[in-house]
Amino acid sequence: MKKLDLNEIVLQNILQHTDIGIHVIDYERRTVIYNKVMANLEGLEVDQVMEKDILEIFPSLNEDTSTLIKVLHTGEPILNSTQTYLNFKGQRITTINSTIPLLLNQQVVGALEIANNVTHIKNLSDQLIDLQKELKSSKVKNKEDKNKIRRYTFNDIIGEDPSILRSIEIGKKASNSASSVLIYGETGSGKELFGQSIHYQGSRKNKPFIAQNCAAIPESLLEGILFGTDKGGFTGAVEREGIFEQANSGTLMLDEINSMSLPLQAKLLRVLQEGYIRRVGGIKEIPVDVKIIATTNEDPVESLKKGTIRRDLYYRLNVIYIYIPPLRERKSDIPILCNHFIKKYNPILGKTVERISNDVINSFFDYSWPGNVRELENVIEGAMNFISSTDKILEKDDFISSLHIIKDKPLTKASIFNNKNQPLPLMLEEMEKDIILNILIKNNNNISQSAKDLGIKRQTLQHKLKKYNM
Repeated sequence: MKKLDLNEIVLQNILQHTDIGIHVIDYERRTVIYNKVMANLEGLEVDQVMEKDILEIFPSLNEDTSTLIKVLHTGEPILNSTQTYLNFKGQRITTINSTIPLLLNQQVVGALEIANNVTHIKNLSDQLIDLQKELKSSKVKNKEDKNKIRRYTFNDIIGEDPSILRSIEIGKKASNSASSVLIYGETGSGKELFGQSIHYQGSRKNKPFIAQNCAAIPESLLEGILFGTDKGGFTGAVEREGIFEQANSGTLMLDEINSMSLPLQAKLLRVLQEGYIRRVGGIKEIPVDVKIIATTNEDPVESLKKGTIRRDLYYRLNVIYIYIPPLRERKSDIPILCNHFIKKYNPILGKTVERISNDVINSFFDYSWPGNVRELENVIEGAMNFISSTDKILEKDDFISSLHIIKDKPLTKASIFNNKNQPLPLMLEEMEKDIILNILIKNNNNISQSAKDLGIKRQTLQHKLKKYNM
């Protein structure tokens, strides 16, 4: 088989099995490539379109409105254009299209259009915006209904490690400030918990709180979600207010701000500086009073180096900075968090668990917890599904779904002395750490009671905790 024939077979299979619509016309506006995905999008059959003039198939278009013909004439690409339209079957479709000129010896010989179907995402985002608008405008009939809405406060943030207490202290000060807040924390560390706590403990607590994940929505749709749309903003656009308007006088939390495109970051910066928004496709300036809480799962300094966050936007957002330490940096909170999650899931799962065995806790201390507090909660919930309804202690055998965390050889005094490679002072330190840890677990991290059980002063125990970074 000739290489040219093989290339043609490979190309045909790629065209027909990709999930992206593809339409190619030549210089005479005739369709030369039209795959099944594009046909399904537009409600046509491939045979209806091939080798025919594009205006013959789509009489509603003309040389000014057809992106393929426009690119054919100008030679300039049209990238990431959002279109909402009724296809030939009467279905309302939203696509993100890129139309590119095809060049041969610097001459335009055709045009290629790639269409990505985002109808489902568009429908979900519209439903979300409508739901938020409905919640904002509706009045709560009684306190019982109001209490069903889960609202987090700083009391829901569990931990006694100095690092997390420092973050909570900064968050409380930020709650009564109108300034922007930038929160950095790894995935699962509790960024939304902090964001809600800042809002619901502040002066805007009775005003709207809206959170939007910037990484979950394509850029061309995210702009409309943020700022709203006016008729004519793009093909099929309707008049709709965005979440900036819905959050007016309240708080808007923008999650994963580092995933937002740089052009959209520039538009966000303008809103923060000038205090008004302009809907997509609109000319009217709409004033908004919104407190911004931005979060990122990447170190902002690294984002600046890589160019994923504009420097001017970073300075505008980073008025109040909160760093949420990952669980590996506050392992002393592991016993407290475990007890909290046990109490949470006992009534939900019908259990009567009292604590976790020391062997398991030791394994928890040796694990790095890449998923942070969220991962720990999932591990506890998983184990409580396997323990019997009468058992009181979560043992190694209950952590069936977390075998990568639970080790076969927990830290014990015997294992320390069996390590011939350690000098005596290090072995004694490890033994002391092990004893202190077990006493702390026994007393649920109560320093005073643990010091009493160890027969030492409270200040001495605190000194040893600091010395061993526990």
